[in-house]
Amino acid sequence: MRARVWAAQDLGVNSTSAGSCTSHGAKRVDTRWLPKLPRFLSFVASSLLLYSCLAYAQPKEQSPEPEIVKIPVKGYSLLGTIDMVTEVFKPGGPGPFPVLLFSHGRAGTPVERTQLSVPIARGHVSYWLKKGFAVVAPIRPGYGSTGGWDLEFSGAKFDQWGNCSAVPDYSHAADAAKSSLRTALDWVQQQSWAKPGAVVLEGLSMGGLATVALAADDPPGIAGYINFSGGVGGNPALAPGKSCGPEEMRKVMGEFGKTTRVPSLWLYAENDLYWGPDAPRNWHAAFAAAGSPTTFVMTTPVPDPDGHRLLLRGGRLWSVHTDAFIRQLGF
Repeated sequence: MRARVWAAQDLGVNSTSAGSCTSHGAKRVDTRWLPKLPRFLSFVASSLLLYSCLAYAQPKEQSPEPEIVKIPVKGYSLLGTIDMVTEVFKPGGPGPFPVLLFSHGRAGTPVERTQLSVPIARGHVSYWLKKGFAVVAPIRPGYGSTGGWDLEFSGAKFDQWGNCSAVPDYSHAADAAKSSLRTALDWVQQQSWAKPGAVVLEGLSMGGLATVALAADDPPGIAGYINFSGGVGGNPALAPGKSCGPEEMRKVMGEFGKTTRVPSLWLYAENDLYWGPDAPRNWHAAFAAAGSPTTFVMTTPVPDPDGHRLLLRGGRLWSVHTDAFIRQLGF
């Protein structure tokens, strides 16, 4: 997109002219009183007006619009094949592009899961597009417009007092989520606009766990991954700051670490109401014990009651780390 340079004369503002400043829908400001002021004050006032006009006249950044594709997921339970609705965003230019493959989180109720319509925040899409990445964000089976049965339930349950009342199977949940994510990865690698060997995985919450699980399979073409607040089995309403069976998750993460070869960045916030600050540190320590190249960051509290919204509300806390990680990967 061509750069647009705004100057005072473009907006009809100077220290001696009468009239008002308008441009491209900018707010109308009366400037006819400026000549009555002393020269210095008139200059200052006109400068302030120019700043005001510029603020109003700046073109609003367009929200990126996705291309919608449907990726067949074969062998999906007894239903056979199901079409996985997927959002695709591409930066300008001919390509090929490095690709971010994003995996969304998991809402707490079946109704909320069926209502999922936007698998990735548009502001986050813009962050990656500006870095020259294409973005692919599938809606996994069991969610939103993809539909189908929920195969990702871990069995985690809490009683009315906030105590974990079941032994969760986090390995099963991770396997179910990574299966559809692997299908999306295979599809990406068949696209002419996708740069070979330049896929970065990224996931949020349950999607973070799916991302960790997929990378542990060591599929070809993955440069690295980013895990935002990854995990499953939390309930901030019944047990704020505690997950169900965190030791079970620790075991699963430890197994994933044994077979992961690509670099990873794990990002969590101190005020995460799903996991709290201690469990993620233990999960990462178990993962890193086998020597996988990885970095863990526990940010200061997100300016939101729930730090689980780190990706959405904590950009100033995580962007410095993701920027460095992307440079480390060579992009």
